[in-house]
Amino acid sequence: MSVTAAQGFRAQGIAAGIKPSGRRDLAIIVNDGPSDAVAAVFTSNRFPAAPVLWSRQVITDGSARAVIVNSGGANACTGPQGFADSHTMAERTAAALQAGGRDIGAGDVLVCSTGLIGELLPMDLVNAGIDTVVVDVGAPGAADDPSSGSMSGDGSSMAGQSAAQAIMTTDTVPKTAVREGDGYVVGGMAKGAGMLAPGLATMLVFITTDADVPAAALDAALRHATSVSFDRIDSDGCMSTNDAVIVMASGSAEMAPDIDEFTTVLTDLCVDLAQQLIADAEGASKDIAITVHEAASESDALEAGRTIARSNLLKCAIHGEDPNWGRVLSALGTTTAAFESDHVDVAINGVTVCRGGGVGDPREGVDMSQRDVVIDVHLKAGTSTVTVWTNDLTADYVHENSAYST
Repeated sequence: MSVTAAQGFRAQGIAAGIKPSGRRDLAIIVNDGPSDAVAAVFTSNRFPAAPVLWSRQVITDGSARAVIVNSGGANACTGPQGFADSHTMAERTAAALQAGGRDIGAGDVLVCSTGLIGELLPMDLVNAGIDTVVVDVGAPGAADDPSSGSMSGDGSSMAGQSAAQAIMTTDTVPKTAVREGDGYVVGGMAKGAGMLAPGLATMLVFITTDADVPAAALDAALRHATSVSFDRIDSDGCMSTNDAVIVMASGSAEMAPDIDEFTTVLTDLCVDLAQQLIADAEGASKDIAITVHEAASESDALEAGRTIARSNLLKCAIHGEDPNWGRVLSALGTTTAAFESDHVDVAINGVTVCRGGGVGDPREGVDMSQRDVVIDVHLKAGTSTVTVWTNDLTADYVHENSAYST
């Protein structure tokens, strides 16, 4: 059910004509409260897109009531006009919701965009689409009203799915997840298939919960969750301009959870969505989990894992089903992580092909016929462990990105 699994939320996705393909390309999420708490983490790219700049302003007071999202255009590197267009999207959404009886202003609306950088949005289509999607999302309580047609029963699930489809770009499937806490629900949807690197990814993630969580606690929980999920996927080492992970709390369940328990549930959902992103990475044929064990510190483990994940030589070897552990060591050797080179072990799919920095068990014993590949690196320098997820490098990836803007 995605973002509509939690009580107090409505969502819808439509085809506004932004994409030439005619596929869904505009989505809305509305929080009907009673709480309007929000937290978000945005890209650290120094060329943040206009909607990122707008949404950063919106969340400063820890509240938001709606999110409007378009795919088919990133509205990034578009100057003052791009920012004005993001503002217009927020104003148009607020006005349309007000016409439907919702007390909301532009400063209550988050804006997100995804697609090609450097092109202005077709605002005539965007504005008309906003008017339509607000009508289609229905009135507050529509998802629970048996007389509301498509929004009742399974209609709520369908609406959440349509929103997840509308935010896709090069994704081949929508990404959704739901988790149940102690008396509350957390639901989420995500998009992203390329430019997946720490500092988030070329991704948009929207998470909803009917738990009653204050904005400050929501922010702390989200930052922990993203640090061990979206910040640990690394498909191609490229960081986007539009990344955003947003979590909204409606308080509809009238349940104030233990914040540690809530953080655990939220983190589990984020890890699920992050792994779905890697599984749908552009052109990928292998999903690779790199776990660095026995590091001197978490930062050492993370640096080692990320560096190995970004080795194009290793990614090509994995694509060719070659358990070339030398590629792992050569990448690891460029890091500042603490270790003794003659103490390092490397296992690929359970076979210790490198032992003590040298030859281990025969590489012929490694079965790489399946999609999942597990690489374990033992530094023997401490007690910290970190996992980074990546994928192989394929000809399909090169084709996808050589033709992206044509």
